[in-house]
Amino acid sequence: MTGTTAPPPEPLTAPRRARASIALVFGVHGAVAGSFVTRIPWIQHHLHLSTGQLGLALVMPAIGSSLAMPLAGRFVHRYGGRAAVRGLLSLYCLALALPALAPSLPVLCAALLVYGATAGMADVAMNAQGVEIEERLGRSIMSGLHGMWSAGGLLASPFGILAAHLDLDARLQLAVTALVLLVLAQFACRGLPDIRAHEGAEEPPRFALPPRSSLVIGLVGFCAVFAEGASMDWSGVYLRDVTGASATVAAVSYTAFSLTMAVSRLAGDAAIRRLGAVRTTRVGGAVATVGGLLVVAADSPALAIPGFALIGIGIAVIVPLAFAAAGRIGTNPSQAIAGVATVTYTSGLIAPAVIGALAQATSLTVSFGLVTALACALMLSAGALRLAERPPSETNGADGTNGAGENVTAPSPEKPSGKDLSAI
Repeated sequence: MTGTTAPPPEPLTAPRRARASIALVFGVHGAVAGSFVTRIPWIQHHLHLSTGQLGLALVMPAIGSSLAMPLAGRFVHRYGGRAAVRGLLSLYCLALALPALAPSLPVLCAALLVYGATAGMADVAMNAQGVEIEERLGRSIMSGLHGMWSAGGLLASPFGILAAHLDLDARLQLAVTALVLLVLAQFACRGLPDIRAHEGAEEPPRFALPPRSSLVIGLVGFCAVFAEGASMDWSGVYLRDVTGASATVAAVSYTAFSLTMAVSRLAGDAAIRRLGAVRTTRVGGAVATVGGLLVVAADSPALAIPGFALIGIGIAVIVPLAFAAAGRIGTNPSQAIAGVATVTYTSGLIAPAVIGALAQATSLTVSFGLVTALACALMLSAGALRLAERPPSETNGADGTNGAGENVTAPSPEKPSGKDLSAI
């Protein structure tokens, strides 16, 4: 795999503030997703949707994201990184209120298309911003940022669960939640560096195929997200039907798996700094493979639950590393990040359906044999993430100093950088 490397980035003037701001941005984005998921049953009941109709509606966010993600680069090119993240994240917060307001299935599908489009554009812009801040800090932070996304969803979901328990109207609850998160988004974006493309940089096209090198990286993310989507959606069913777990144990499997992912991502940057991106991916693939083998061999919850936990631990840092590697391809990181995001999100979309179809034709045990094989593929394809490696000479402290403790603070971050940061 080849990629054009950019000149060394300028350090940040306020590194702690930038890192805290982008972490909060990821947390708000995750909180929007976590808030929506908890009220899906209310929406289904309110519109009297069958399982098939609900399944059709829930495909729309992924379609909207895939169609809209390439547009994020144009927003950042025109308005700068900080304004683009603030605007797109604000739109995503407001879009949270739309699905519950839908009076019919067609309107719900349209609302979820908008919801997915705003989610995808905000996702690309904030990941590109995260990659640039990581570059300027000189140390790995992307795993922790994705951990903040997971934590945001976990922190927001209890409010939705409580609202459902109290039988609150989701139209009111999601509207209030959207406004609260909108305020948090404005606060979070204040500390982001206003990174802009250099003078005379060409505006990104509205739609363009991602560079070939990003597709290779995207396939690594595909394997990880497939395992994640399959485990999240099917772990409860697997525990109940294959291992004979009680309904209570099966019901908490999603929360347990999500918590494992969040903790692993929050701690993942330390492993990446110590081992590097490629070795971390290989170790993660090995751990996830062991977990998959435990699940396939399980005849009781005592084996399956640790197996699912190991899958979560093993794949937790793969997607953050894929975004970090994509953000270092060429001079237009957004195009590469959008390409990786499209491939990985497609995996998340098809994984539950593929697992279900394969289980129908064979068994759930065979289905998770496929998950185990994809986890094993992570060890073989880890070299594709080599661009996420950081040479030791570039490693700076989070406090804006280099390894010797010298101050490396640069001029104002408002100054354009030497590369086209059109989606950062």
